[in-house]
Amino acid sequence: MTLNPEKNSNSQWRLNPGFLKESGSNLESTLILFGRFLADRSSEDPLPEKSFFTAQGTFEWGQEPPLEKVINSSEDWEFLLKNPRLFRQSIFIIEPWEHVGINDLNESVRASKNVAFITQKIADCDSILLPVWHTGTLNLDSVIPILSGSMAVIVEGGNASAHDPSEWTHPNCSRDDIMGLVEKLILSRSPQSAPVIMICVGHQLAAEAHTSLLKKVTEAVLNTEFLLGDKEEEALISLKTVCQKIRSIGETLQIEKRDGRIVANGWHDSNFSVVLNEDKEIGERHLLPYKTPSARRSKIPIELLEAHKLMADEYEGVIDRMILEHGRDVAISMFHYDEVNEEAILFANWAYIALYNAIVPHRYVIAGSHLSWLLELPYSVEILASTEANGEILTECSCTCINYKDFETKKVRRSFTCQFHPELLHDLREIGQRPEPSYAELKQSDGIRLLIRLPYEGMQE
Repeated sequence: MTLNPEKNSNSQWRLNPGFLKESGSNLESTLILFGRFLADRSSEDPLPEKSFFTAQGTFEWGQEPPLEKVINSSEDWEFLLKNPRLFRQSIFIIEPWEHVGINDLNESVRASKNVAFITQKIADCDSILLPVWHTGTLNLDSVIPILSGSMAVIVEGGNASAHDPSEWTHPNCSRDDIMGLVEKLILSRSPQSAPVIMICVGHQLAAEAHTSLLKKVTEAVLNTEFLLGDKEEEALISLKTVCQKIRSIGETLQIEKRDGRIVANGWHDSNFSVVLNEDKEIGERHLLPYKTPSARRSKIPIELLEAHKLMADEYEGVIDRMILEHGRDVAISMFHYDEVNEEAILFANWAYIALYNAIVPHRYVIAGSHLSWLLELPYSVEILASTEANGEILTECSCTCINYKDFETKKVRRSFTCQFHPELLHDLREIGQRPEPSYAELKQSDGIRLLIRLPYEGMQE
């Protein structure tokens, strides 16, 4: 799959956000229309009826509105910098790979088109595509502020394994490149930034990034000999105590699968965060609220289990609320072979909370030191849901909420990750290969409703 820079000149980009309404689109109208969509399953489409397909019946990135905004080069990025309204009133879709997999019809599925169609259809919300498999990650120092300045960032799935560098074969985007981007996105969630929604491989890359960031934290802290302003060395002693504990558990924590296999011994193992699932998960599955393992029956350290139980009690889960609203399980589409390890996320959650608590009494010292980047770390990461089929849990960690707590106001903001594909309908086809779904059809899909709810919640924080 290739992109066509000649056809996709940024001179053809719409400068007024919106495709369906003459008056255009903005953050306020997007939130209102997202809320309208989520309010019930029967209301009529409040927007004008208009086909998104071309006269030739195609729906492809880089051809015509509403899919004309594709980053093909650094020049396109410069064009965005000169036209900030474009990204401030749009969502960004990042493609790590040219498609998310091959369905039963032997079609490659470019699911980013579904995200763009759904948000435009529901709220006339424009999308900008950044296909990093084609462009590379560009200059992250300029990319991240622009991404964070948008309404939301969606990191799509891909056909490569998050934990296997050899599978990242596109010359412009290695596994190290995409990991660098995801780590920066995790650290970018500020009171003024866009929420980040990471899907499938994005979910797996986030899990890998949590482990990578915690390794970098412990190395940075344990190699620090003094902090400016820390006269009694209380801040450094507190941080080092926590980091020594994090490193100790990280290096010894085992990853055990349901059949009793030990697939990783400690965080230096390549399978610590993500591993091949016991069974392929393709097709419709049901989401269930995640249940923290019992301390009596689990080998996971008790402090990791208790930290997650406290976090689950502190915040209301999006999945829990959807199930209560529907009075039934939530049906979603799975399309993957790897899974994020439950133990790795329980570990990351405990470690983030421990670091936050260690930083709080010494935050003024840390804010003025070379370790100030630690203030950008998440506060916690909660597992929200598991997937089930035929009464059996197949993926324990199928959805997470990354929480960030402001050190001064204590306000919380969130980003989300999900192993499943909420943007795919039950046929697992990309829009363009399948007909345009109606507003009514989208309203009946649990996955689409969840896709809209995640940014809707995050954009208001």
